[in-house]
Amino acid sequence: MTTGFSSPSTLQRIAFTQPRLISSTRMTDAEGGAMNLLSDPVTGEMISKSELKRRQKQRQKDAEKAEKAAKAQSEGGAGGAGGTPKAGANMAAEEALTPNQYYEMRSRAIQKLRETRNPDPYPHKFHVTLSLTDFIARFQDKVEPGTQLADVVCVAGRLHNMRASGQKLRFYDLHAEGVKIQIMAQMQDHREGDFFEAHDLLRRGDVVGVKGVPAKTKKGELSVVPHAIQLLAPNLKMLPKASGGGFTDQEQRYRKRYLDLIMNQHVRDIFVTRARTIQYVRRYLDSLGFLEVETPMMNQIAGGASAKPFITHHNDLKMDLFMRIAPELYLKELVVGGLDRVYEVGRVFRNESIDQTHNPEFTTCEFYMAYADMYDLMDITESMVSGLVKAVTGGYKVTYHPDGKEDPNGRVYEIDFSTPWKRFEMIPELEKQLQVKFPPADQLHTEEARQWLSDLCAKNNVDCSEPRTANRLIDKLVGEYIESQCVNPSFIIGHPQIMSPLAKRHRDIPGLCERFEAFVATKEIANAYTELNDPWVQRENFEEQARQKDAGDDEAQAVDHVFLDALEHGLPPTGGWGMGIDRLVMFLTDSNTIKEVLAFPANKPEQS
Repeated sequence: MTTGFSSPSTLQRIAFTQPRLISSTRMTDAEGGAMNLLSDPVTGEMISKSELKRRQKQRQKDAEKAEKAAKAQSEGGAGGAGGTPKAGANMAAEEALTPNQYYEMRSRAIQKLRETRNPDPYPHKFHVTLSLTDFIARFQDKVEPGTQLADVVCVAGRLHNMRASGQKLRFYDLHAEGVKIQIMAQMQDHREGDFFEAHDLLRRGDVVGVKGVPAKTKKGELSVVPHAIQLLAPNLKMLPKASGGGFTDQEQRYRKRYLDLIMNQHVRDIFVTRARTIQYVRRYLDSLGFLEVETPMMNQIAGGASAKPFITHHNDLKMDLFMRIAPELYLKELVVGGLDRVYEVGRVFRNESIDQTHNPEFTTCEFYMAYADMYDLMDITESMVSGLVKAVTGGYKVTYHPDGKEDPNGRVYEIDFSTPWKRFEMIPELEKQLQVKFPPADQLHTEEARQWLSDLCAKNNVDCSEPRTANRLIDKLVGEYIESQCVNPSFIIGHPQIMSPLAKRHRDIPGLCERFEAFVATKEIANAYTELNDPWVQRENFEEQARQKDAGDDEAQAVDHVFLDALEHGLPPTGGWGMGIDRLVMFLTDSNTIKEVLAFPANKPEQS
């Protein structure tokens, strides 16, 4: 059997075969109306008769173009067995096809194999004896250049580059697990089936299994010489050409992450770093005696943070529920119950804008530690993050391009994660930067203070949208004058109580609370409190949040009576901490947008 690019006649035969209306299905609506649809034999879509005729006509045109391209590339005669032309000429002919032409041609070829199962293009199993990583580790230093061993191995992966040297020698790059080896297929070494039938079937992007022996070329490139090669999963689509820049369209990369991973090695490295980051955080907390737990994703009240929630509906309960914006309140209830050290790594959902550092769903780690305060947690944060960076990157310094590596005029940050980290007192630092004296912290909740803050923002051209509450106005000032200084890891401390309804009041300064935020490259990565455990004060703070919600603040929290009931049973002095995993991974992988570190980021629907 000859399949694919083995001869001009085969290429033409595949390209010019008109779709037959086999297994065409006519559909009529329930009312007996006029809807008559036929099955497209290539795509399987149910379409109208006129649309099917249009597609057939277009396919005929595409086939004619394919024939001309094949003839132009294969002129010069045949060589090898049975009048088979040079493999390289047919490869070039196919590369000249449009993606649609290629898909049509390849689909027909594979459909034929699906019917004949000679061979089966989708086999159930291929026994792999060595991963490519293990193959390289075992044989890289064992095989001498220009030799091959007798060890028979079975490896598998995806074909990338394909090239032919005459008819009886084919070369492929086999990729898997972030590494690659060369397949050096020689007719003289082929042991199972027909050499031409086996290799003429293969295309760039196919998943294959290889049974053969380790070898090295005379130039020292580690290879496997196949005794047999088997198609395991054909790729019907034309892969982007590496020589043309590869797959670089950012919009399509995020929509087709599978193709992004196939074509771009650095993307795989990002997700490996992400996995190692989460593993390190878990190991670190486990070593301190923390217990990993899971809490509900759907809540009756969106609490634990200030954010706009997503709403879903539970049919059986006949009620709306909120996707969680934070696991905080549930975790503190567990501490009330006697689980003194708990943490959770998982998703949270916030119905907010999408930008370079925000995605509607993202990953956080939160932990709660009984008998600890914010100062203990600052020490833990420095130790954990600095150790993580050292473990993942090999050092404490990373280079980060906030405007993107491709911008030659963009900013470049060298971030030093070594300890100790710088600390900023919020109100004193704002007074220093703005050359003003703030109202007393215990007066910041008043209307007079709110108006003063509003005027201060207006005077300094600091934008704040409605509602212009005191906590939102202060947050905007902090972003403009303090966060912008936090390139190296830094802590901002001394938050007003009005900004932190779940934090315990400052032990020395009325109106402030015990809270810190950790910033890197001007972006927040962690937030922590000495937790408020006074149920009377917590109720007052919740009620103030509810008033802000009624005033139009969609991010304000509601009163959580269940949590208040838990507090009334007694929450020990506790330190609570949360970190955004995604942003930290951005800095460790030099990614200037959060979409790079999310396997499947949120995207707007494609325009039809």
